[in-house]
Amino acid sequence: MARTPTALLSPADQERRRALRLMKGVALGALIAMAVLFVVAFALQDAYPWAAYVRAFAEGGMVGALADWFAVTALFRHPLGIPIPHTAIIPNRKDEIGRTLGEFVETNFLSGDIVRTKLASTRIAARVGAWLTEPAHAARVAAEGSAIATGILRALSDDDVREVIEDLAREHLIEPEWGPPVGAWLGRVIETGAHRGAVDLGVDSILNWLETNHASFEGLVSRRLPAWVPRLAARLVDDTVYKEAVTFVRAMQADPNHSARVAIDDYLARLAHNLQHDAETIGKLEDAKATVFDSPRVRELAGEAWNTAKAGLLKALENPESALRVRAQAALSEVGERLATDAALQHRVDTWVTDAAVFVVDRYRHDIASIITDTVERWDPEETTEKIELMVGRDLQYIRLNGTIVGALAGLTIYTAANALLG
Repeated sequence: MARTPTALLSPADQERRRALRLMKGVALGALIAMAVLFVVAFALQDAYPWAAYVRAFAEGGMVGALADWFAVTALFRHPLGIPIPHTAIIPNRKDEIGRTLGEFVETNFLSGDIVRTKLASTRIAARVGAWLTEPAHAARVAAEGSAIATGILRALSDDDVREVIEDLAREHLIEPEWGPPVGAWLGRVIETGAHRGAVDLGVDSILNWLETNHASFEGLVSRRLPAWVPRLAARLVDDTVYKEAVTFVRAMQADPNHSARVAIDDYLARLAHNLQHDAETIGKLEDAKATVFDSPRVRELAGEAWNTAKAGLLKALENPESALRVRAQAALSEVGERLATDAALQHRVDTWVTDAAVFVVDRYRHDIASIITDTVERWDPEETTEKIELMVGRDLQYIRLNGTIVGALAGLTIYTAANALLG
């Protein structure tokens, strides 16, 4: 199996590879030592009977070392490159291992009861609240949120946004008939007398304009009189018209039941009724609405409004000292303070988070676990084998070393027992 060049491994994997090689050397050294000891003892056992015990010790050690070497090697590759059945288990059964691991996680971890029990003892709201009360943490959340919002705004197509706004406006604002709802609203305004404040404001504004624009009445009527009318009489006519206008508006201002006010109320009441029930009035309003909203200038203004709003938002989001960022940070700190001190709020938030997590786990547990299965299936068999060997291979070499020692002791014990019992 081709090995990944050391330069391409992470520092942690490089260290694991060095440790694995060291332990392989130790395990191989133990096997070689047993082999040498076996050869020496085998040669001396005729001359020195005690050497037979040493030979049995070394012989058992070699058997144990070779057996465990075969077992460990068979996990990752074919021993000596020979395709012996049931060897190279990990590369050959990688996908099955991934499915089994996914099923294990789904069964033993992605359980609603397990998630609920864990989250119920975590006190998420209190911890989040205590964390947010730190100004640096609130500033960090505000900064991260601003970065996300900035990225979204920059990714949005201005043309697409304008089309969406236009579609929404047309669907919810332009296409629905305005007459009946506007008429109903105006009728309620007239019934409650809420319009009288607007009428008072209009009367006050007119009176204020009359009192400050006396000169506007000069020649208003007199210029239409015959030329033979004396100038003094013409001026008197203009002054009379002005005074009558002022007197009329003042009377209207002072008398809540003035005939003009009554006429306005009647007109508005008729307008409210016609907007709801008169097809001609409703049609005129719809035509006016269509004329306004279908105007190219209105669409242009809508596009300019989006561009202006977007530019303003981007500027505010990117500036840590902007009012938007400062208020966002203050709001986060306030939320953190409430979460840290309000037991009732903590309970509601913890319950909501727990219920949401349990819902997600119960509904999508198989999809979540399938991430493991699908990920393992996409892995390259050789790369997967090497990764797993780097993670656990060093410990497996201890098995080889222990097998050498245990085999040696077993060989010595068996030979001693046999010699004692059978001579």
